[in-house]
Amino acid sequence: MESKTARLTILIDPVKKKAFDELCLAQDLTPSQVIRQMIREYLERHDVDYATKAVIKAPKPGKK
Repeated sequence: MESKTARLTILIDPVKKKAFDELCLAQDLTPSQVIRQMIREYLERHDVDYATKAVIKAPKPGKK
């Protein structure tokens, strides 16, 4: 998990922002949570590695 944060400012059509905010609220998520997930998925789709990426290692053969 990231220990520091950085601000990302975007401009968006107010009608889309309202719809996005309402959808997030209905799903019990914050807009920031959804945007962070979108960014992680975008990086993954383009095979981009980064320092705080969670890495799940496969178990070694014969180990449980």
